[in-house]
Amino acid sequence: MQKAERVAIVGAGIAGLTTALCLARRGYRTDIFEQADALDEVGAGLQLSPNASRILIELGLLPALESVWSEPGEISLADGRSLRQLASVPAGAHARARWGAPYAVLHRASLQAILLDAVRAEPLCRLHLGSRIGDDPQAAIFEAIKQTPAAIIGADGIWSRIRTSIPGAGSSRFSGNIAWRFTLPRTRAPACLPHDRVTAFLAPRAHLVAYPIRKIDGFNLVAIVAGNASGETWAGRETADRRRAFERAFGDWHPDLRSLLDHAAQATCWPLCTVADGAWHNRRDTILIGDAAHAMTPFAAQGAAMAIEDAWELAIRIADSPDTPSAFSRYEEARRARIGRVRKRAAFNSFAYHAAGPVRIARDFILASRAPETLAADFDWLFGYGAQK
Repeated sequence: MQKAERVAIVGAGIAGLTTALCLARRGYRTDIFEQADALDEVGAGLQLSPNASRILIELGLLPALESVWSEPGEISLADGRSLRQLASVPAGAHARARWGAPYAVLHRASLQAILLDAVRAEPLCRLHLGSRIGDDPQAAIFEAIKQTPAAIIGADGIWSRIRTSIPGAGSSRFSGNIAWRFTLPRTRAPACLPHDRVTAFLAPRAHLVAYPIRKIDGFNLVAIVAGNASGETWAGRETADRRRAFERAFGDWHPDLRSLLDHAAQATCWPLCTVADGAWHNRRDTILIGDAAHAMTPFAAQGAAMAIEDAWELAIRIADSPDTPSAFSRYEEARRARIGRVRKRAAFNSFAYHAAGPVRIARDFILASRAPETLAADFDWLFGYGAQK
C-alpha cells in the first residue's frame, strides 16, 4: 500500500493508539477517531506479557513504561479457601531472559497515557476527539477529513459500531461471567497478597486475581464469578442484589480473602462478553482488530496483548502489500491460528480455574507435580511470540 495514502482508525484505546504508532513507524499517516471528548481513565490493572511488551519496546516506549510499571517476580496459583500455593511460574528477570522481554503490571490509564503522548508527538498521527463514527464509516470519515482513506481500521472494542459494516462479522455475546474490580491500598493488604507477584486464587465457581499497581500504591483485584449480564458497560456499579450474589460465591473462601473483599474500595462490575468467530474485514477497505474482531474472556490475561499484536501485524502487512485487500488477506492468514489458540487457552483456564470435585483434585495434583521451569516452558509459544525477530 502506498505511503501517500491515509489510514483511518476508529477508536483511541490501546488497540487504536498502538496501531497508529505502528503505522507511523512505517511511514503511514493516520487519522484516529474517538467518540469521547477526552480519554478518561477506564479500568484499573493490566498485565502486559512479554509478547506485548516486546512490541511496545520496539515502538520506543520502554523508558516511559519502566517509570510506571512493576515486574513481578512470579505468577502464582493458590487455593482460595486454604491459601495453599498450587503452582508458580517465574517472571521478573526470568521473563526477560527466557522470553526476551518483561512481564509487567501497570494501571491501564498509565499505558493509555503513554500511548497517547506518543501519538500526539508523532507528526504522522492526527487524533480527532468527540468524533462518533456511525453505521456508514466511509461517509463519516470522508466528511471529517475530506478524503477517502485507503483503509479503515475498526479498533472500537467489544461494542464496535464498525463491526456492523462488515458482512458476516461475529456478534458479541455474554459469557455467563461477571468481573468485579476492586482496589486495595498497600497499607491494608494482608500477608496473602505479596507485593512482588501476580496471584490467582482459585475455587469452584469463582477466582480472584491480585497484583500490585504503582500508580495507586496498592493492589488491583479482579474477581470473576457467574452472573447475569448488566448491559453494555465497563463500569457498572454494584447493587445490593449483585453484592449478595458476589458474597455467596466467596462465602467459603479463606477469611483473609473475604475480609479484604469486604474492605476494598467500592467495586465496579461488568459482563464478560466475547465476539464469536466471523469475518474480520469486508475484503475491500475496512477491517476489525482487537476486541472488535475477537474479544475473548480474560482467563489467559491476553486481551490487551492480542490487540497490541494485531496492531503490529496489521502494520507489517499494510507496508508489505501492494494494496489494501491483499494486506487484509495476509493479516488474517497470519492471525487466525494464533487467535484461535489463545481462545482455546482461555477456555481451558476457565474450566481449570473454576473446577470442583474430582477435577479440582486432579488439577491440584498435576500442578503440584510440575516444576516452575517446566510450567514456564508451557508459555513459550505465547510469551515468546516475535522473539526471534
